[in-house]
Amino acid sequence: MPIVIRLDVMLAKRKIRSNELAEAIGITPSNLSLLKSGNVRGVRFSTLAAICKFLECQPGDILEYKPGEDESEVNSNEESEK
Repeated sequence: MPIVIRLDVMLAKRKIRSNELAEAIGITPSNLSLLKSGNVRGVRFSTLAAICKFLECQPGDILEYKPGEDESEVNSNEESEK
């Protein structure tokens, strides 16, 4: 996936535990773990906003676009939707 989630880096910078963030934003620790590992298909803007508010950061501090091999998969999906 060309989108890399850097939530673990921001948590370390802020010295905040995952459980503390999960409780503060109202999601389960297991869902936060899935998000941190990138094993999700999407994230709600409200969840992203809550994370950014609690960590006092911007979405770009948590998400990074890295083109790679999986990008061809995204392009083929877009063409099949036409």
